[in-house]
Amino acid sequence: MFMGEYNHTIDAKGRLIIPSRFRDELGDSFVLTKGLDGCLSIYPKGEWEEFEKKLRSLPLTSKNARTFTRFFVAGASVCELDRQGRILVPATLREYAGLTKDVVLTGNLNRIEVWSKEKWAENSSCDDMDSIAEGLTELGINL
Repeated sequence: MFMGEYNHTIDAKGRLIIPSRFRDELGDSFVLTKGLDGCLSIYPKGEWEEFEKKLRSLPLTSKNARTFTRFFVAGASVCELDRQGRILVPATLREYAGLTKDVVLTGNLNRIEVWSKEKWAENSSCDDMDSIAEGLTELGINL
C-alpha cells in the first residue's frame, strides 16, 4: 500500500526521484500514465495488469469506454529506476501534468500520484469534506 506525501523536484531532463519508501513496492519496472485531475499515476506491474483487465472488458461499442481507455493507455510508459532511484518522465506526460520543477508525490493505496506543486495545492484542500464523507456512505464508507 502506498501512502504519504513527498516533495521533490524534477530536473531539466525530466528525471524524478521516487521516494525510497515507494521503491520496494514498485519493483523493477512499473507503469507511469496520465491520472485524473491533472496528475500522473504510477502503478506497480500487478496493479496495472488488474486495471488493464478491467479496461479490456469495456465494450468497444461504447464511445466513453474507448475514450477512457485511450486516456490511460495511449500515454502510458513502462519505467525502471536508475541507480539514483529516478525515473525519466516523458515530455508529453510532463506537459499534461504541468511538471516543471517542484513536484509532490502522494501515495494513494494501489498507486502513486505525481502532481505539480501548484496543482496539488489546488486539489488537496477541500472545504467541504463533511459533505463528501456523507455521500460516501452510499458506497459503504462509514467513518
